[in-house]
Parts: sequence; C-alpha cells; structure tokens
Amino acid sequence: MPAGKTALGAILGPVRGKLRWAIAAQAVSAAAGVVPFIAVAELGRVLLGDGEDRTDRAWTVTAIGAGALLVRLIVALVAGGISHLADNDLQFHIRRRLVDRLGRVPLGWFSSRNSGQVKQAVQDDVDAMHHLIAHSLLDITTATVVPAASLAYLFWVDWRMTLVVIAPLLIGLTLYSATMAGLAKNLPEYDRAMGRINGSAVEFVQGIAVVKTFGQARRAHREFSEAADDFSEFFLKWVRSTQYSKAAAEIVLSPIAVLVATLAGGALFVTRGWLDAVDLLPFALLGIGLTAPVLSLFYAGYELRVARGAADRVAGILDTPELPVPEAPGSPEGDRVVYRDVRFSYDGEQDALSGIDLELAPGTVTALVGPSGSGKSTLAALLPRFWDVTGGSVSVGGVDIRDMALDDLYGRVAFVFQDVRLSQDTIAANIRMGRPDAGADEVRAAARAACVDDVIEALPRGYDSVIGEDARLSGGQAQRVSVARALLADAPVIVLDEAAAHADPHSEAAVQDALSELTRGRIVLMIAHRLSSVVDADQIVVLDEGRIVERGRHAELVAAGGRYARMWQAHERTARWRPHGPGPVPRDPAAESAADVTADVAATGGVS
Repeated sequence: MPAGKTALGAILGPVRGKLRWAIAAQAVSAAAGVVPFIAVAELGRVLLGDGEDRTDRAWTVTAIGAGALLVRLIVALVAGGISHLADNDLQFHIRRRLVDRLGRVPLGWFSSRNSGQVKQAVQDDVDAMHHLIAHSLLDITTATVVPAASLAYLFWVDWRMTLVVIAPLLIGLTLYSATMAGLAKNLPEYDRAMGRINGSAVEFVQGIAVVKTFGQARRAHREFSEAADDFSEFFLKWVRSTQYSKAAAEIVLSPIAVLVATLAGGALFVTRGWLDAVDLLPFALLGIGLTAPVLSLFYAGYELRVARGAADRVAGILDTPELPVPEAPGSPEGDRVVYRDVRFSYDGEQDALSGIDLELAPGTVTALVGPSGSGKSTLAALLPRFWDVTGGSVSVGGVDIRDMALDDLYGRVAFVFQDVRLSQDTIAANIRMGRPDAGADEVRAAARAACVDDVIEALPRGYDSVIGEDARLSGGQAQRVSVARALLADAPVIVLDEAAAHADPHSEAAVQDALSELTRGRIVLMIAHRLSSVVDADQIVVLDEGRIVERGRHAELVAAGGRYARMWQAHERTARWRPHGPGPVPRDPAAESAADVTADVAATGGVS
C-alpha cells in the first residue's frame, strides 16, 4: 500500500474519478433540492406582502421552484448511477485482485486462517464497502450541502431567529457525539466477534458429518453457540451503554422537537416585534429539514468506519507476500528431483525438517514413512512449493524450484492427495483443470485410464454433470476424478498422498488401478500411511522428528532391524489380529483393508 494512504483510500483509487463526479452531481442535486422549499417560503412572503407585481413575482418563484425540483431529480439519478457503476467496477476489481493474490500466496498461508476469515474478506468485507460507495458518500454530500444551503438562506432572512433554530441541532450533536465516542473502541471487537461466528459456523457445517458420526454434534454446536453468546453479550453491553444518550439525541433532533422550538422562538420574536409574522414561514419550512441530513451524516459515519475496517482486512490480504517468482526462470534438464541439505521451519524457530538429503530418480517410487509429526507431509509439500525451504534447496532437473517459472514447475509436478477437492463445476471442467486446453476426447481418455469413465457416463448429463447438483460422487469416485485430472496433466513427477487409504475395498481396487496408470514411468514421491503399500517401492525413507533415520528397500530395512523393522513387525501383528479371538483368518479383502488401516494407527502413530 502506498505510504501515507489509508487502506480505504488506496482501495478506492481505481474509482476515485467516478466518485468525484458522483459527489459533484449529488452536491448540485442537494442544493437544487433546497430551492423548492425556499420557493414556497418566498411564495408565501410574496402573496402575503404588498406590491402590484405580486402575481408576476409569484409565477416567477413558482417556475424557479419547479425547475429546481426537476433538476434535482435528474441530477440525483445521474449521481446514483455513477456511484453504482463505481461500486460495480470496484467490487469486480477488488475480487479479481483478491482471487489473484490468494492464488499466488503459499498454500501454507491458509493453514493459519480458517475458511470463515477468508470468506469474510472476499465476500462480506467487499460487500461492506458497497453501501459506502454506492450510497453513504452521496448521503454525506447531501447531509453537508442541504444544511449549509438552508442556513445560508435563513441567515439572510434573520440571523437571530436562525440561532434559535440551530439550538436543537447543537444539543443533538453533543448528545450524538457521546453516543459515537465508544464506536472506535468497540468496532474492532465487533469485527473480531463476527469473524469468530463466521469461522465457527463454516467449520461446524464442514465437519457436521464427522461430529455427528462420533456423537459430538452437541459439542460442535456448543462452540458455535458460545461464539454467538459472546457476541450477543458484547453487543448488548455496547448498546446499553449508549441507549440513553442516543434516545435523547434522536428526540432532540426529531422534526417535531425542532418545529416546537421554532414556533416557540418565532412566537416570542413576533410578539416582541423582532420579526415579521410572514418571515416566520421560512424557518418553519426549512428548520425542520435541518436535522434529517445530520442524522444521515451520523449513520454514514458509521458506514465509513465499517468500510474502513473492511478495507483494512482486504488490504491485509492484498499485502500478503506472494510466492516469489524468478525474473529469469531456469530451464531444467530432465526431471530428477534432489533435496539437498533441506531445512524448514513453520515459525522460524523450531525446525520441522533438518538435514534432508534425498534423490528421486526417473521411473522410481520413493515412499515416506514415519510416525505422525515426523515430517512426511511437510517434506512432500516442499516439492510443489506449498512452502519454500528455510535452508538448502529442492531442485528439478538441476534447477532450484525457486528459480523455475511456476507454470513450468506445475507442468512437471502433479499431486494427488487423500482430501479430494472438486469445484462446483462440470465433471469435464474438473478433469480439465489438469490441462485447460484439452479436448473432449482427451478428457474421456484420462477418465478411462483412471477407471471412472463408466461412473461419469452413468450420471444424468455425463461429463456435463455438475458437482453438487446432479453429480454426487463417493469418496473413491471423486478420488478417481482427481487421478484423471493428474493423468491429463501428464506431469513427469507425482506427489502422492496415499489416495486409496480411506476407500472401501471395491473403490480401493479401482483407485489402485488408476494410480498404477498414473505412476507408470514417472517419478513418484508417496506419503505412505499403510506399510503394506510400500513393500515394492524402489526407496523407502523413514522419517523421525524431521530427520531421515533410515532408507532402503523393504527387505533391506526389515533385515537391518531398525526403526522400520519395528514398524513392520507392529504392522504384521495388527494385521493378524481379529475381534473374534485367535486362529486362522480367512482371506477377505474388506477385512484386510480394515486391518491395514488399524495397522497404520498402531505402527506409524497416524498421519503427519
């Protein structure tokens, strides 16, 4: 953000020209809107006064009032149209910038923020600026111009009576200032409370299946309820602290209160001979119109504060450092992957990985195993630059991945994870994410290779079926769609978080067939959650506390009797366990699948 500018000022930069035109038009409209009231007052003074030319003067005043009213209507429409066009342009501009920036920040940035916070910035905060741009700036202009024009005319009629009319206005402003005094202090807490409610609501909805499955719906709902109760308690305390001053201010600034003060003061002035009775008419007409714009000014001020808070949060995302890209990208020669003395830390203090040296040769499968928290997922995530290393380097084809163009890197490295994410779009579009320019035949070929073509063809609209509407896929089916996406990308390096770990036996077989097609002839880095899936790997890397403690093939590591051998023994003991007591276990794929899952928990301590 440019130095010396507020976040809101910087964000409004692209539409500042349109807003100036809208404000100028609104100022003309507001001034013209005062003229009909002045015309009515002057018409009364003309008709009740003396003079032979009263008729001509009356028609002249009437024509001026009618013309001003027409001007007000036309120019107000122009001002509103310009401000709404500015708002539309700005929302489009901001959302594109936000999406572009979110697409360029490291994916690790999202791990410290819940989806509710991101949603608030991208949707709610951008919407919060709509009212300011499309309405509040015009309201502020009207609230400034109308009283100024009215008071100028009233001072011209009689300055003493004008002071009487202003008195309720000054008292009301003082009371409202007391009401607004705590706004700056309470508004940040209000935003934080709303953020907590948004976050807990989104997380509750996303995790509802899990929490209900394990009977924790009441506990999960309690977290949302506590966030809502905290907000309610805070908001009620805020409202109660200002209710009396706010009520008093609105009473004093009400048209009835101003009219009573005007008539009482006017009666005194007329009976004392300080003011002609006919001259009381302008004050009765325009005096009651002074307070409404002032109230609008306070409400617009609140909208301005809300917009400033929203702009600060939006600017915080827009100022998030992007993943660095080289000015002169290098060109890899080949696809060999090399981790050289890699060190990585999430917080800059404690290393999650240290001293990692690893080579992935073309046509080989490397499996990462180890207990939960050992660094398997972190090590794999460094290759597609979900994070950048803290020390050392990761290279592809002899070029540090930080020196590669991102398009080149992602053209060479694809990843398939257990947690499948499909967008609410057609099946074809989801597969085509791997290569947007792919034709329909190529999409179908990838789906056939991923063993999911028959599933897609059975959907109501086939490949044109939309996820979440007429395409509801099981976990295994969605996983095969993600494999088809990776197949279409045809990347020579695959990062694979064992995709079949949570599939049912039937789906698992199909997913494994799809994965076999995906990994054929490629460099594969696989995060292994089940030891039974790594026995044929060309290289097994055992991690513990962020370091490589063993590496080799399955038979070599078992014979070495080290950490991997103990994990394998635990895996075999668990695989032989059955709930109905000891004895031979008949071969059953479903039982073996369940045993493998249980073995992971026992042998590896879970997923890192």
